[in-house]
Amino acid sequence: MSHITTYDASGRPVSRAGSLTLLAGVLCLNFTNTTSGRGSTQQLEHLYGYDNLLAWARHAGAVDDETARALEAYAPNGRVARRALKRAISLRDALHAIFTALMAGAPAPPAALAELNRCLAEATAAAAIEQTAEGFVWRWPARATPPERLLWPVARSAAELLTTADPTRIKACPGPHCGWMFLDKTRNGSRRWCEMEVCGSRAKMRRYHQRQRERADSAQRQ
Repeated sequence: MSHITTYDASGRPVSRAGSLTLLAGVLCLNFTNTTSGRGSTQQLEHLYGYDNLLAWARHAGAVDDETARALEAYAPNGRVARRALKRAISLRDALHAIFTALMAGAPAPPAALAELNRCLAEATAAAAIEQTAEGFVWRWPARATPPERLLWPVARSAAELLTTADPTRIKACPGPHCGWMFLDKTRNGSRRWCEMEVCGSRAKMRRYHQRQRERADSAQRQ
């Protein structure tokens, strides 16, 4: 399997992690969507480095600006940054495996569930209840800023989704080289595509061109 990779003028991989469309409806599924086309020669990756992971977390609302600034301090430490990225990819793969199994009506892979639980245990151990004007909320104190802090909201989101959502509402886009996941919040559960304007429109065009070819072939045989 190979990834489609483009590079900037300095030779660094180009990533859209900080600007990806957040269409999944829930943080943990948006995290699985930092790659697409899994298992194909057209797999597109957006988490090439710790800076990409931090950019995504900021963009997706997993961390606020103050926390993001604190976490930027780890970027120059190559060993720590690489370890954080490796943990992120492991969690992302675990979530994808769990939700894929759920959609198929199969048990979650034990190794994937164990990976989620490891991250969830870290998140829970560092969390605290705080009172705000709107009520009580779970928060991670400002001092709790190891690089894995980027993953804690994702793990909490996954735990909440797994324990509260209708599994039939968790879906994956069938578009070629896509596979982005989302929570179908439509009233009748009819959502099929990540975005109708993207994969849905491409599918319509493919069907249109297929009909045109079939008509042309039929006319030639007559």
